[in-house]
Amino acid sequence: MAEPDAKGSQPSSAASRPAKAPKPPNPVWRMMGLPNFRLKLPSRNWSIFLTITGTWSAAVYYDRREKKRIQRKWAKAVEHIAQEPMDPKQLPRKLTMYLSAPPGDGIVQAREHFIEYVQPILVAAALDWDAVEGRREGDVRAGLAERIRRLRKKKGEQSAEPLEEDSQDVLEMSRQRADVREWDGLGGDIVIGRHTWKEYIRGLHEGWLGPLDSPIPASAPAVENPAVPIASPAEATSEDATPPSQLLADDASPTAAPEPAKTEEPEKPKEEESKPKRKKQPPPFNTTADYNNSTLSPHCPSTIGPAAAIPLPHLLGFLNFPIRMYRFLNRRQAADEIGRQTTAAVLAVYRPFDSPGESRFESQMSNSNVSEEDEGGNSKWEQQRLLQHEEPEWHKSVRERKDGDERERVWLDDMVLDSRIAERMQKFELDADAEERAKRIASEKGEPWWKSVWPKTEKKNNPWEGLSED
Repeated sequence: MAEPDAKGSQPSSAASRPAKAPKPPNPVWRMMGLPNFRLKLPSRNWSIFLTITGTWSAAVYYDRREKKRIQRKWAKAVEHIAQEPMDPKQLPRKLTMYLSAPPGDGIVQAREHFIEYVQPILVAAALDWDAVEGRREGDVRAGLAERIRRLRKKKGEQSAEPLEEDSQDVLEMSRQRADVREWDGLGGDIVIGRHTWKEYIRGLHEGWLGPLDSPIPASAPAVENPAVPIASPAEATSEDATPPSQLLADDASPTAAPEPAKTEEPEKPKEEESKPKRKKQPPPFNTTADYNNSTLSPHCPSTIGPAAAIPLPHLLGFLNFPIRMYRFLNRRQAADEIGRQTTAAVLAVYRPFDSPGESRFESQMSNSNVSEEDEGGNSKWEQQRLLQHEEPEWHKSVRERKDGDERERVWLDDMVLDSRIAERMQKFELDADAEERAKRIASEKGEPWWKSVWPKTEKKNNPWEGLSED
């Protein structure tokens, strides 16, 4: 009977043993006030969290690093222009930027796109630029057409409306008095987005083919004549009727009828009065159907532009989130494509656009912005096929025409070109020599990343260095 009791007492004796004392913490952690860190594998949930966040962070970091490297490549390809000497009595070369609010969004998106991809290369080359912005559909078209009409008036074309002097004219006069000359070389335009490109083409045709005066005459202000009430015979024969002598009496006479009290209008706040009124968008001076019957301006130059069409990928909608996320992680591709076209504009390398049925100048690089649907046929002008893949991504409110809306919709209507304008247009595009130079710059090895952690120290020269003893 003693054996079972001895066997049963073994577990109780094991349980009564004192627990193993935990390993004392490292005195370094204790002196720093930190807990005792133990190396162990993370749990299942922590493993999933660290894998997802680590993968996403690595993808974003790699894309941004490659994007900076690509932009540095194109910036180095044009930085020699900033070192060229300039005449102090001549203005530098200036490019014109055309950008407008993307369909369904605001102008801020287009500005940020320009600042992120285009501006670094222009700053590296020390070039000046002017911007034509549009907040609504048709603003860029109206602004460009008005610029061309002012140029035609300055060159002597007759117009019923006199040429009004603006701040730009005053600035040009002050420069002439100071003997400062304008840039006499090649300029150029940079157009951002397919929607802005369509307005740019429409504005060129309206400016060079349209009339100088608006076909819609300015309506005269309507004069409001208050209706005089006619009294009925019963009111005329009443005893309280006013005699004719008092009706013809002077207002200053004591018998004049008192004027009705004027209702005081609520005063407008000073903030609303100080705000400048936004100019209304003028209607187009011609239509696309008038191109064939229009006369080209005699002052139209033999070469228009050159111009570069910069892509503006802009996709809205929750269902398009996977595509937007893919583009967010591949911004290096947009930086390479936009940097190539901006570099061509800075280096002033251009060629004529292809006419329908021709592909003499299109290379593999230039085909990146051409729609795949028209690559085989080439039945359109090259200007019509540029950035055409962006139109299906526009918001549906822009791609649908409301019933009864007969206004001109530049974004919605098909692009129509006149051969007299299309043949004169030029396109910025890098040649083979510039491409090879950019590849050599990209192959050069830069400093390792760890050298950028510490600031560079300049060697100080001794104060007596370079002095000769007499």
